[in-house]
Amino acid sequence: MDSNLPCLILLLLIGCVKCSSDNQHNGSRRFGYCVLGAGPAGLQMGFFLSKAKRDYIILERNSGPGSFFNKYPRHRKLISINKIHTGRQNREFNLRHDWNSLLSDHPDLLMKRVSSEFYPPADAFPLYLSMFEKQLGLRVRYGVDIGRIRAVQSPKNRSYILTDQHAADYTCSVLLVATGLWVPQKVEFVGSDLVEGYESISTDPEDYKDQAVLILGKGNSAFETAQSILGRASKVHMLSSSPVRLAWQTHYVGDLRAVNNDLIDTYQLKSLDGLAEARLEKIGITQRKEKSSRRAGTQNKAKLYLTLKKHVQHQEKKNSSDVSGEEMPGYHIDNFSMRKPYDRVIRCLGFRFNFSVFDSSACPPISDNAKGRLPGVTPWYEGMNTPGLFVLGTAAHSRDYRSSAGGFVHGFRYTVRAVHRVLEQRYHSNLWPSTKLFTTQLQSWILKRLSEASGPYQMFQVLGDVILLRGSHCEYVEEFTLQALPQFSSVSGHEVSEHGLIVLVMQYGNNKIDFLGRSRAETDWTKAWKSNFLHPVLYYYDTLPTEEDMRLRPTGWPLPRPKAMHHMVEDFLAEWDTPISHIQPLRRFLEHCVQTDLRAFYAESCFRSSLTHRKPPLFCQQGYLKRQGVAHNTQLWQQVHGAGLMPTDQETGKTSGSDPAFPNYLAQAGASVSSGLKLDF
Repeated sequence: MDSNLPCLILLLLIGCVKCSSDNQHNGSRRFGYCVLGAGPAGLQMGFFLSKAKRDYIILERNSGPGSFFNKYPRHRKLISINKIHTGRQNREFNLRHDWNSLLSDHPDLLMKRVSSEFYPPADAFPLYLSMFEKQLGLRVRYGVDIGRIRAVQSPKNRSYILTDQHAADYTCSVLLVATGLWVPQKVEFVGSDLVEGYESISTDPEDYKDQAVLILGKGNSAFETAQSILGRASKVHMLSSSPVRLAWQTHYVGDLRAVNNDLIDTYQLKSLDGLAEARLEKIGITQRKEKSSRRAGTQNKAKLYLTLKKHVQHQEKKNSSDVSGEEMPGYHIDNFSMRKPYDRVIRCLGFRFNFSVFDSSACPPISDNAKGRLPGVTPWYEGMNTPGLFVLGTAAHSRDYRSSAGGFVHGFRYTVRAVHRVLEQRYHSNLWPSTKLFTTQLQSWILKRLSEASGPYQMFQVLGDVILLRGSHCEYVEEFTLQALPQFSSVSGHEVSEHGLIVLVMQYGNNKIDFLGRSRAETDWTKAWKSNFLHPVLYYYDTLPTEEDMRLRPTGWPLPRPKAMHHMVEDFLAEWDTPISHIQPLRRFLEHCVQTDLRAFYAESCFRSSLTHRKPPLFCQQGYLKRQGVAHNTQLWQQVHGAGLMPTDQETGKTSGSDPAFPNYLAQAGASVSSGLKLDF
């Protein structure tokens, strides 16, 4: 035997073991779903994927979840509400007023375990996210910094390959991008290099003592910065292209919140601070060196001046050099509002999506709105022209930018759930969850949703409940993405019948009013369509709207013009449960849609109608005659059977017992109980 043969065999065995090990290693990097980012949106999707037992991995470049909040907001106070005491024990209702917690099956896995403050400290949020991840056992790999994402198309499917800082690849069939917005938004103008960024400024108020400060921007980060230095700076001016938008006026939580608006007081009361408007592309920041006071010595101190771009000569050289008098704004307009020098200019313009990691084969397009800061996505949050790539969380805010809460935790926790339902239908043939109801139960179910549901309440005008009418019964589909209504059947898996559908939406009025004036609210239910504050609106369609219908819908409407429409008048308590102003008009509208009497009747009335009419009311047919909602009166029940008015199980082809398709906990429909009859013979 050749003496080299044993060595050769040994080398072959080692090679086989190594190949096997490499294959296993490579196999461990192939997943059905890759979630990029372990922030709140990524962890929320991780919960749903884990609950569905899907093959997934969450990749995070930092060492812990929610790393954005380790630095931002810079002054360490969140502006998201953490209202613990609501007077209610209903978990779903309480989420209307808990803007930080994520959705899970654990009733105690809430932000209040970490902080009890109404506006929690920013450091509390990463702690909460870490608790969420560990308690649910989510699969997260930290320290994986993805630097390149590319798409690969095979004859059978499309996959995405993510390459990290070690040149290791992660391959997945579906990519879920939950990286948020963390790249500072910048505007190029003359002297932009002289400006400090929100991401790097000092947060010590003493560093601004007796300084004149100009802040570029009027969002919450800008006002947060102004708020922190008001007591130390000599004056604070704020400049942006648009006036201040107050959240309590626009109903958009991304606009200025009251917790940060002290400077508006000092501006309106003429206490040195001020607000001004100008397009940042049209301004210039220049500097002059001036001698400081004798007390401080004779060293030169650079002063920054705001001027207009059109006045600056040799603009390419003016970022850090002296300017002439003719280039100063006061030379052209002697009362130029911002003619005095500043010690510091700070840029606070928010953040943008990081497009740089995407190869051309996998990069979603830039959205037309939000000043190009966000990727363009479909109504079901899939990247346009990037099938299989979905955008989650704040980065998906282009669908409802400045119109709802999709850019914030209390909004996108529901849109993430909606995306998961899209994935379940598309890749696993699981229908969008629905509840089957008797038509007579529909009113009660709607009232139940209005009293507690948090998804449509937070994501108003974006997520809504779709009610599929089926004659004597209906299917209730919760929290569907309204902008995808024309594709309802393909996205949800449910078909629309000839009876049509009803869509329940929460929305604000479009009227421009004084939101603190005496006539700010509408209380007359006959004028419910004039409601200004959040209120329910029902749209009835006999067929699904088309994509063209969606494009041509009236301005400010979330949906196309329907065949019938019903506004429930706004309510001071946000409780739409009063019998005359809310329930009775709702019942009349539903009766118009289903063409059926939906009144509720006492058992005695049902008994009498069964004796005297061939067709008792639907409520009696679906309730009383099926032993649902009937008082325990054996003699009365025997009389019904003796009269032959109750079909036997053999006649109906059903087995004994209650119908398993209808949960026992469903309340009987109708708030108005009537003993009067208006029946068909």
